[in-house]
Amino acid sequence: MQDQKQQNHNQQKKIALINDFTGFGRCSIAVQLPVISMMKVQCCAVPTAIFSDHTAYDSFYCTDYTAEMEPYIEEWKKLGLKFQGICTGFLGSEEQIRIVGEFIHTFKEKDTTVVVDPVMGDGGKRYATYTEEMCRKMSEVVQYADIVVPNVTEACLLTGTQYKEEWSSGELERLAEQIAGSGPAKVVITGIEKKNHVANLCYEKGAGYEMIQTEKIGSPRSGTGDIFAAIIAADAVNGTGLTESVRKASGFIGKCIQRSVELEIPLADGICFEELLYLLK
Repeated sequence: MQDQKQQNHNQQKKIALINDFTGFGRCSIAVQLPVISMMKVQCCAVPTAIFSDHTAYDSFYCTDYTAEMEPYIEEWKKLGLKFQGICTGFLGSEEQIRIVGEFIHTFKEKDTTVVVDPVMGDGGKRYATYTEEMCRKMSEVVQYADIVVPNVTEACLLTGTQYKEEWSSGELERLAEQIAGSGPAKVVITGIEKKNHVANLCYEKGAGYEMIQTEKIGSPRSGTGDIFAAIIAADAVNGTGLTESVRKASGFIGKCIQRSVELEIPLADGICFEELLYLLK
């Protein structure tokens, strides 16, 4: 057998995925890993917490993985792993945000695309677990990203803007440009509610803006943002342009929601993407 020290573990494109793992409820690593794998990129996960089922259910069991994250990551350093992509999701504490910042500093190279999903809030409010200091530290992590995919609430938190229900295209463009001003070359503001549509605003430095709309189907479901970020990250590693990637992600999620409605899947159970995963080949 070839000596472990002589093996090259970097023969395939890889994304380092930092997020929580949820056993039931279709969100986070549990949905992102199969999506990234279907798109022909190896997914290497760093868990931030392990949930039996996610927090939208009446009861759940959770193990915080913060204390284990750095020893876990040290083993990857020993293997000399290199990543073409780094994708971050929900982070539960200031310490986890610090660890992720250091991870990016350590593993980001010239050909590494960093995608940050700044999971901080929704509906105009911060999540209960997020403090103002955590929001500030997340803003620092965003500076090292290449692509950021906040929803409207998170875009407001990142820019210190007062949240409201109605936004003009010009106002959203200014939000995206302000976020990009801190470092990221590409920003997608997601989940913009219209009467019969859901829109995503794409902004690229030097290329301008594009609003991509899809038909609104059913009610919001868990895990859709995680799937969206996973497709954006895998496409970036594969060289797909941002607007094409956003169209793909939006269309795929729409089809999955439609199928979930047909099967009467409870909202908290997420979207039954498994039946349509082949569309991402």
